[in-house]
Amino acid sequence: MEQQTAYSLKQSIIFSHKFAQLSKALWKSVEKDWQTWIKPFNLNINEHHILWITYHLDGASISDIAKFGVMHVSTAFNFSKKLEERGLLTFSKREHDKRNTYVDLTEQGRELFLETLEAYKPSTYSVYGGALPIKDLYGKFPEFSELLSIVRHVYGPDFIDMFETALTRLEDGFIEEDGKLKAVDSETKSTV
Repeated sequence: MEQQTAYSLKQSIIFSHKFAQLSKALWKSVEKDWQTWIKPFNLNINEHHILWITYHLDGASISDIAKFGVMHVSTAFNFSKKLEERGLLTFSKREHDKRNTYVDLTEQGRELFLETLEAYKPSTYSVYGGALPIKDLYGKFPEFSELLSIVRHVYGPDFIDMFETALTRLEDGFIEEDGKLKAVDSETKSTV
């Protein structure tokens, strides 16, 4: 039996168009700022995103990278291969899972990823700057609850769980020191 739609076609088109336009505008800004941020490290966005995911998952399958990086499996594999050629990742199979290919950061890859975080400058991010008036007005940044709900329904709870895990690892695994983000080692973590 066909389910009745609760909204009109016109409302659907208006919502979809509004979402598409706003998403595209935000992505254009985010993409430009992200590329500028990582350019000194000779990385592109896909490569940096793979390093980011691999760091936060403490190793990841190519499938996980594709899923959480919102990229095709071949894109995840090909860019991971380039990172391996640069000595930033290693490929392996897991004893418990011979079907999937996994990647892990090398020490050089971990160091490079952490260097990119240290080099981040909030003042160069347009979207961040655009959110500052909201923070000034309400005392906090937007929390995106509606957007998270939409993404959860589109990509599933695993996607949001990984996203929240990455945010928690950022919150718990780094400190600000001299205006830079620094990874907290296990010894520092117990004293912070």
